[in-house]
Amino acid sequence: MPEPTIDRATFDGLNQIGDAAFIQELIDTFLDEGPRLMKSLRQALTEKNAEVFRRTSHSLKSNGKTFGALHFAELAKELESLGRDNQLAAVGNKLEKLTEEFARVEAALKGLRDG
Repeated sequence: MPEPTIDRATFDGLNQIGDAAFIQELIDTFLDEGPRLMKSLRQALTEKNAEVFRRTSHSLKSNGKTFGALHFAELAKELESLGRDNQLAAVGNKLEKLTEEFARVEAALKGLRDG
C-alpha cells in the first residue's frame, strides 16, 4: 500500500498547537511559498549554487514535516544532503521526484484546507 501524501496523525497534531485559523494560515503560507521555493531550488541547481540548494531543500524538508508530508520531506532531505556535500552533479532525477511529490502535497493540502 503506498504511503499517504499527508500523514493524518501528524497533520491532526497541528490542531493541538493552534486553532483552525492558524492551520489555515500555515497551509496558505505553504501553498504561496512552496512554488517559489521549488523554483529557487531549480535555479540553484542550474547555477550550481550548493549553499542556496542546501538551504532551500532544508526549508522544503521542514515545511513538509510540519504537515506530515513525510515522503516529500525525505526527498528534500536527500537533496539537502547533496547540497551540503556540494554534490549537485549527483542530483539526477531526485529533483523531478521532489517536484512530482510537491504537486501531490499541494493538492492534498488544498483538499484539507477546502474540505
